[in-house]
This record gives sequence, C-alpha cells and structure tokens, in this order.
Amino acid sequence: MNRCPRAGDTDGGPVRWSRRGFLGAASAAGCATLSLTTPAAQAAAPRSAVQGGGTGDTGNPLFSALDAKIETAMKAYAIPGAAVGVLWNGVEYVKGYGVTNVDHPVPVDGDTVFRVGSTTKTFTGTAVMRLVEQGKVELDAPVRRYLPDFTVADPFAAAQVTVRQLLDHSAGWLGDDYQDFGPGDDALARFVASMARLPQLNAPGKVFAYNNAALCVAGRIIEVVTGTTYEAAVRKLIIDPLGLDHSRFSSDEIVGFDVAASHDVVDGKAVLEPSLWLQPRSLAPTGGLMSSVRDQLSWARFHLGDGEAPDGTRLLSRASPQRMRSAPGPGGTLVVELDGMGVTWMLRPTAQGPRVVQHGGTWPGQISGFLMVPARGFALTLLTNSEGGTQLRNELFTDDWALDRFAGVTNLPAAAKVLSGEDLAPYEGRYLAQRIGDDGAVEDVVVELNRHDGRLRGTRTFRGSADADQVATEEEDTAADPTDEVGLAFYRTDFALDLAPDGTPVGTRSDFVRGPDGKVAWWRDHGRLYRRQVL
Repeated sequence: MNRCPRAGDTDGGPVRWSRRGFLGAASAAGCATLSLTTPAAQAAAPRSAVQGGGTGDTGNPLFSALDAKIETAMKAYAIPGAAVGVLWNGVEYVKGYGVTNVDHPVPVDGDTVFRVGSTTKTFTGTAVMRLVEQGKVELDAPVRRYLPDFTVADPFAAAQVTVRQLLDHSAGWLGDDYQDFGPGDDALARFVASMARLPQLNAPGKVFAYNNAALCVAGRIIEVVTGTTYEAAVRKLIIDPLGLDHSRFSSDEIVGFDVAASHDVVDGKAVLEPSLWLQPRSLAPTGGLMSSVRDQLSWARFHLGDGEAPDGTRLLSRASPQRMRSAPGPGGTLVVELDGMGVTWMLRPTAQGPRVVQHGGTWPGQISGFLMVPARGFALTLLTNSEGGTQLRNELFTDDWALDRFAGVTNLPAAAKVLSGEDLAPYEGRYLAQRIGDDGAVEDVVVELNRHDGRLRGTRTFRGSADADQVATEEEDTAADPTDEVGLAFYRTDFALDLAPDGTPVGTRSDFVRGPDGKVAWWRDHGRLYRRQVL
C-alpha cells in the first residue's frame, strides 16, 4: 500500500509518524450560506443567511473560483469532505463540500464538526488574555508565579521563562512532547509535571521554535488560576459567551452533531480510519478543540472586532485583540516566513505591507487552515477530513492564491538560486531533532543535507528511541527506517524554498539559525529545530 505521509500537530506539520510513534474522492455537492453586511457591522454579523445550492450560486466570480479550486483539489488529493468560511468586503460565505464519511456518507455543511488541531492554541491564548484583563495573570510574569513547582531539564530556563514566551513559542525547550496521561481531570497536571525531562535547546526568548508542550503549560496555568479544568475554563471564558455552539473539547459533547470522520489516503483513495480521531486529553490546550467552519468564522469575526461578543458582552478590551497580533517574539519560518508569533498568532509579512495573522492545525486525518488580514477585513478558514487536506491547505493558505485574490497581498518574493559549492558548504551536514510519543518513547529524526547541483539534497529518516549521541555517530543500516527525500534551494542568506523530488519549489520555506559564533547551528523546518551535528 502507498500511504500518504502524515504530518505533525502544527500549522502545516512537517513529517509523518506511525500512530504509535506520534501517539503510537467524493462528490463535491454542498450547501452554501451567504450573508451581506457592511464592513463596520462585520464583527457582529448575524448568523442568518440566504441559502444556496451549487457551485458559484452567489454570482460572484471569486467565490465561484474558490468553489472550483476546492472541488478540484478534493478529487486530486482524496479529500472526502471540506468546509470553507470567508469574510470579505462585508460578505460572509460558508459552504460545505462532499461527505463526512466515505463509508456512511452525510453531506458536509457549515455546522459539521471537525478537529481544528493547533488553531486551539489561539483559544488558549485568548483565554489567557481574558485572565490578564481580570488581573489574574501577567504576560511577562515568570511561569513559576502560577506554577511554583514547574521545571524542565534546565533549571535556569524553568525559573526564567515567562507566560508570554509560552505563547510566542520562544520558551526554548523541546516542544514535540505528545505523552498521553489518560482521560482524567489530572491529565494536564501530570503532563506538565513530566516535562522535567525536556532538554533546553535555546535560552527563553531568544529563538522561535514551535512548542506544543509550552501551550500545555499555558493551559495548566489557566486551570490553576480558575480552579477548574482547562476545558471548562475555556468554555466559560470564550466558547459559551461567543455562542460557539458547535465547538467542544470532548467527543461525548458532540453526540448528535454531524461529525467529519478522519481518513487516511491509501493508493490515492480516502480510507476511513477511526483510530486517527483519538487525541490525548493532556494535549487539549495545544490541539484538542473540535469545531465547525461557521464557528471558526465567528472566531475570526471576534478577533477582527473590538472584543465584544455578539450580544454586546465585552470579553476583551478594544486593545487586546490587537495586542495579541502585535509585538512578535523571535522570527523565522513556519512553512511561510514569520515576523514572529504574537500571543499564539503567527504574524506573517507580505510584500505589500499588511500583515497576515494566521494559524491552522494538523491532526492525522484532520487538516485545517485559518488566516486573517485585519487591514483588509478578510478572513479565510478551511476544515478537511483527510490526510490529503495538507495539499489543499498549502494551495489556499501558503501560496498567494487566496491572499492575492481576496486581500490584494502576496508572500515576500522568493526566487530559487543556484549557489556555489563554497556557499553551500556551511549548511552541509547531519541534523537531528527529537520528539516524544504518547508512550513516552523518544523518536529521532535525522536529516542528511549535501550539496547537489547548486542546491541541498538529502534524506530525512525517522528512527525509534535511541541515544542522540549514538545516532549522531553510528553508521548503521537504516533500510528499515521510514525515509523521505529533502531538497532545498536558497533564495537569500539562510532562507530556502523546499523542493519536490523533481527539483520544483513546493511553496513552503525553511531557514537556518546561527549560533553565537556565527556558524550554522540549526535547521528550522516547519518550525522545528534540527541541531547540526559535529561529525
């Protein structure tokens, strides 16, 4: 069988995993809803809408083109079901495509529930901001003010790291920790206690590296400050006041809803895989939310607004939504170039100047995207129920297709270059990253990069639990280990475009991070840091 690679729980995760390693085309008929509001009223737009049926039923060529783009991709990438939501020029567009489940097909609509993955982090960050405004949390306070026993492997980092650094992904320790501590109310507390083993990669606040574990710490702070579980706190602080009636954390709470089942891709076809749906409760703050595209569009409307709920209740001050998407931490790449992360929002520069505010999520069989351009009053959200959704998300959220058409902005320019061997030599070598699975076992990811025709070529190999020094020095047979090809073409110093096996740029970007001595110390791929090994 030829299985589609699976990605990590990120906005555009980089690598595949077995279910154990990590935790271990259908019809496109749909139902569209459209509502028209003035830009000033957009933040409080009503749910009422004119019902539509088929592709292009709004008569607007941009929405017709979007429909066609999604429908074509669903067939090409084996995506059984998808839902899209758009805010644009005072227009709200919501549409479902395809079916929830290839074995028991039900049409997808705007209220179908999907896993949204890491967009959950923005709910965690917003809940923290509510507590900031209530005087219960300070963003620049040390984590130990709220969690006195908090520790990671580096005692200095544990004592110095701040709440803000949890939320802007600059905490500095290994972030890919996916341990499962069961379904009990103590799952998150036990997860955070287990973080004493996590090695420090960089000092807090210095380097951006995507950090799922740090968001779990933020979730634990929410629990301690509110005196309840993370899920109950976020529902009280955010979900219920906003009327997000199809957004929940527990599968028990979505009984009776239409739910988009998870699908793998096998030999080019979508195959139902129920085991992909399961997620540890200990990861709730970093990726546990289930939601509908209509609710996700309401989420966008709230963050483009002035902090009020639809009923006029003030949840945040007028300044807080802007605070969340400003003052970025350290920058770099996470599929696209970033100015850095604000309070859980990716802050993405454009060639024209207006900033893109973005997230999205990846969970096996559930791929989503979410972006806003506040200066243009534009938002786009997409939910899919297949591993193939990664390709569609890249086309709509990584490339310029949607941003250019709807918001008039594009990525920073990047033209692939051919460099000399001398220029490429500082980047050659073996790079190592690690992650921790649901059972606590460590998986090593080893990347070999070598010069080839003016670019870097190599392999990424996924290995089971091993000692990092051993992996860095052994010349062992890795034929049984899953391996992917890696290709990079530089477009400016330290920044590269990812290449397909045929040498074609695929649109995603990565970069190299230098140490205090000015030499290349890390390769940052999909926000993860791979340490350059000295052989």
